[in-house]
Parts: sequence; structure tokens; C-alpha cells
Amino acid sequence: MEQVIQGGSGYQLMVAGLITMEEGKSTPGRDSKDNTESSALLLPAPNTSAETSTSVILAVRLLGTFEHHTAAAMHWVQVVTSEQIDGRDENLDRGNWSSKADYLLSLVGFAVGLGNVWRFPYMAYKNGGGAFLIPYVIMLAFAGLPLFFLECSFGQFASFGPVAVWRSVPILQGVGITMVFVSAFVGIYYNCIIGYSLYYLFTSFQTLLPWTDCFSWWGADETCSRTPKDPLCNLTLGDGHFEIVNTTWLHVNNETCPNGSEIYLPLQGPSEQYWDKVALRRSSSIDETGEIVWYLALCLLLAWILTAISVSRGIKSSGKVVYFTATFPYLVLSILLIRGATLEGAYKGIEYYIGTQSNINRLRDAEVWKDAATQIFFSVSVACGGLITLSSYNKFHNNCYSDAIVVCVVNCGTSVFAGFAIFSVLGHMAHVQDKPVPEVAKSGFSLAFIAYPEGLAHLPAAPLWSVLFFVTLVTMGLDSEFAIVEIIITSLLDQFPQYRRSKRILVSSGVCLILFFIGLLCVTRAGIYWINLIDHFTAGWGILVSGIMELIGVSWIYGTNRFIKDIEMMIGEKNWLFWLWWRACWLIISPVLLLIILIWSLATFRPPAYGPDEYPVWATALGWCIIVFSMIWIPMIAIVKIVQAKGSNLWQKVVAASKPTIDWGPYLKQHRGERYNTDSTQAIITEMEKL
Repeated sequence: MEQVIQGGSGYQLMVAGLITMEEGKSTPGRDSKDNTESSALLLPAPNTSAETSTSVILAVRLLGTFEHHTAAAMHWVQVVTSEQIDGRDENLDRGNWSSKADYLLSLVGFAVGLGNVWRFPYMAYKNGGGAFLIPYVIMLAFAGLPLFFLECSFGQFASFGPVAVWRSVPILQGVGITMVFVSAFVGIYYNCIIGYSLYYLFTSFQTLLPWTDCFSWWGADETCSRTPKDPLCNLTLGDGHFEIVNTTWLHVNNETCPNGSEIYLPLQGPSEQYWDKVALRRSSSIDETGEIVWYLALCLLLAWILTAISVSRGIKSSGKVVYFTATFPYLVLSILLIRGATLEGAYKGIEYYIGTQSNINRLRDAEVWKDAATQIFFSVSVACGGLITLSSYNKFHNNCYSDAIVVCVVNCGTSVFAGFAIFSVLGHMAHVQDKPVPEVAKSGFSLAFIAYPEGLAHLPAAPLWSVLFFVTLVTMGLDSEFAIVEIIITSLLDQFPQYRRSKRILVSSGVCLILFFIGLLCVTRAGIYWINLIDHFTAGWGILVSGIMELIGVSWIYGTNRFIKDIEMMIGEKNWLFWLWWRACWLIISPVLLLIILIWSLATFRPPAYGPDEYPVWATALGWCIIVFSMIWIPMIAIVKIVQAKGSNLWQKVVAASKPTIDWGPYLKQHRGERYNTDSTQAIITEMEKL
């Protein structure tokens, strides 16, 4: 590896030493010339002055001499100057964000996802409208923000992803692995949803949106209708025979339908039937997998190609893409809100969302508080490894405290803002169809691909509004997907740092390709059932368990006082009053809240279902297997660490496995200070200086 460093005065250098267990063998994939260069020691001329900075290349490979430092094996130890010249990366091995804007936009893009558009507005409407904001903000303060700040600080301090960062508490390294697997499962179906959005985006480039009406050319059948149909009547005639008649016959013959004799036919609106019959080609159950829907498979492939290109160079590439993907949704939501507010009947939707129809009495219902805690926890995207990953590329002295505040406020503000854009159109839709707002208000897939597209279809220049809406879904989904994939890649490269530069593109492409092939199951005719099943199990309990274990590990095992001192090494010392709130949340309030949510969700567990379609027993059992597989790493790794730990009895082994490893601390030498200048690390540095 070659690093070019601008030197300071005299002999101020950067030492980049790779401690490896190789026995002088050539690095695979590199020729002898490369290996000769990597072992060279190039020193500046003795007469180098402070005014004329010299480029210094220094790479020292330590071999068998330091094989006893097993904890530091395959770890880059860097001794650098305290100055940063010309805005270069502070961490030359892992790299840093090119600018603070790259990081903040990536963080906002990751936290602000599809749930902000299709889940929060409905959740607020269902739980009392404007009154729901009270428990929502309270839960942000008690559960969302504390964990968000903890993860940003945790990743930034160590400059490691969600697995390697647990060198701080080795016994809980399985928590990081759980985060990676949960993120992988989420990433599989999340990109499928982006694929659905891409399909609707391409379909919107028509003069007449196909879901505007029940057109026969796309296969609409007799159950498709834009307007409700009167029920049929099972009428008993005078001779004792039964006859099924319609409402028109009853009026002509001056008859009425006796109570209990009405026959209601199952009807679907054009947008709902288009979603089922055309977009998904949905089978009757998860048992009927059917063939791969080719156009959805192509859209899924496109989604993964966009993802792979964006993460190919890590944060250096994805950090630039988010300038569009993270900001464009706000432009479109603003346009949709302005257009929606001018529609007739829009006020009806706003009143139900956050207006006169808000019900303050709903705050007496414990279910509302549980929904608020659940929504805020998943809305800020904590406990899945993304915040740790993105923050690990920060410079050491970045103000992670202000970042956490800003991003959480922006995230929650986006949810509220998106609700106005959504419910203004739903209010107009209810007005046009002469229905109450509750009958058109939907959540999740029903909102994104049925209710809202149907509302847009009846606006002037409907294709334009449809294109804008689905571009918004695509961009909001993609920047979240970038971070999800980066969690996996960063975790792999932290474990195999020798591939960090030479094989970065290969690793990125490989991860995306594997997830694409697994995701093909989700674009079969039963694909929507698989997406719903994976989401039902992995996106809930796995993240809750990870969050609880993370708080216990950092606050109770690693120690809140030690963690606070770590943060102060980055952002400067604060008084005890500043930390009072964070201590209370990290130690007691946040873990207790998450534990309550976990127990509540388990106690109220219902088998997964997609609409009226129940899942078979084997599918529910498979869902449990998925979540168990994701979380089994926590006890498995703990057992391995305890067995490997030194100690004469079990308790001593547990204590030893809970202590930080010898190489735990800030990634770069100049940031380690006296607290993390261990004898072992100092011995390595001394030997490198001798060489």
C-alpha cells in the first residue's frame, strides 16, 4: 500500500504500519515489485525545512517479531502529525468524508426513508392526529435521540463498523453481527420496494395512467369499479323460489330487500386491481410461488446496479450521490404539498391528519404511547448498524452531538411535513369520491401503490405528478439502501483490511450481486408475501434486541463514565449537568422503554397476514427461523469469547471477555492520548521507529 503524506517541519512523519502474520510471503494478487515497494522506508532529506513540505512515503511491514501481539494482528497502527494539510483524509487507511455536508446528507438520507412517507402520516391519523405529536416528541427525547447520539459517538470514536466496534466489549460482538444480518435481510426486500417504485415510475410515462380506470387492455375484470356498486338481493318470490336480483329490479318492481338478504360483491378500485393483477401478478398465497415477474426482476436489477455504482468507492462515491437523493424528495414533497393544498377538499384530509379532528383523549390509551415509541425508534434508524457505520468515517473531532440533534429534528420534521403532502391529496380524493377520509386513508403498500396513485390519477397533468411521486420514493429508498449495503461492506472490510483498497469494488459488487439473487424470490408472483413475511419478523424484534443489548453493553458493561470520557476526547469536556440527561437515558430510561416495547410486541404477536390472506404455519415458522438465525450470534459469540478468555473460573472468564481488547481506542495514534497509550501499542510504535 502506498500513502503520500505532506510532512510538516523537520522529521514530522506519518507511519503506516501493517501488522501481519505473514511469514514474508508475497501478497496474493501483487507482484514482487509491489511487495518490494510496500516494504521500503523512504525518509526525507535531513535538510528538509518547515516551510517546504516534503512528500513522504512510509510503509513498514512487521513480521514474526510481533506475532505475540495477536490482538493487534491485521490492524493498521498509524502515527501521524496532529496537523491536516490541504484537507486530506485524516484516516488514510479507511478514509474520511470529503466534507461535513456529505456526512450529514448521508445520515439524513439513511434516517429519512420510505416509512416517513407511508407509515408516520397514517400512524398519526390513527392515534389522535395532532395529539399524537405529544407522545412522539417525548419518545424522541427518551428513546430515539439518546440511542442516536450513542451510536454516532460509538462509531466515530473507534472508526470501526458495527462488528469491529465491539472490541470495546468483546463478549457482545454478536450484537454487531446481528445488526449486519438484520440489515442484510432488510436490504434484500427494501430494494425490491425500490424496484416496485421504478416500475410505477416507468409506467407513469403515458398520457393516461393505466390505473385511472378499469381498462380491459390491462385485464380489469367485472370486480373492478371506480365507484361502489349496490349490493344484490337474495329475494324470496311468492312461489317460494329464491332469485338474486339487483337494485334496479327492486325499484322497478317496487320491492325492498329484507334485512340479511343483501349480497355484497367483492369489488376493487382500478388502482388496487392494477397493483394486484398487473404490477405484482399476485398469486393467491405464499404457497404458490409462481414464476419470476420479468419486468419486476429488471427493475430490481436496475435498483441494485444503481446501488452498486453508488457504493463502489464507499463514502467517496455515495457521499456525492446523496446530494441529489437526499435533497430531491424535499423539493418534490414541497411541490406536492403546494398542489395538494390548492385541491378542493384538501382541508378535509388535513383536519383528520393534524387539525380539528385530532383527539386529545387518545393520549389516555397506552396503545398510542406504544405506537409513538415504536414509530420513533424505527424512524431514526437506530440499532441496525447504519449510524455506527456512517459515523466511523468521520474525523475524530467532529461534533457528533450537534449532528445527532440536527438529524433527529430533520427526520421527525420530514415525517410531519410529508403527512401534509399525503393527506391533502387524500382529502381531495375523499371529496371527489364522496367518502369520509378514514375510508381512503391507508398505510404502507396500500398508501404508496394504491391510494395515493389513485388520488394523483384524477389530477390535471396526472402523469407529471405520478412521475414526481415515484421519483421521490426511489430517491428516498436509494439513499437508505446505500447505507444498508455499506453496513455489510464496512463490516467485511474491517475484518479483512488488506482488501480495503485493492478489492473494494470487487467486495461491493459481490455483496450487491448476492443480495440481488436472493431478492429474486421477492419478485416472483408470491413476492409480496415474502417481503411482508421478512419485514414482519426481522425489522422488528431483531432491531429491538440489538438496541437493548447495545445500551446494556455500552452503559452497564463498558461503563457510562468511560464512554462519556471517550466522547469528551472528541467534542471537548462538558460539565456534569450536560451529561445528566444522557446518563439517565443510557442507563435506565431508554433500555427500559425498549424492553417494554419488546415485551409488548411479543405479548401481542399476531401471525403475519397480507390483507385478508393468512400465512400457512410453515411460513410463520420460517419467519421465526429467520429472526432466530439473525440473533443467535449474540449468545454464540459470547460463549466463544468466554471459552477463549483467560481465567481460572467461569466468572473470571466472563469478566475478562467483557473488558476492552488491547487495541481498543481511537484508530489513529495522535488521538489515543494517555488513556489509550497501552504498553503493547507503545512497544509496536517504538519498534517501528527503530526500523
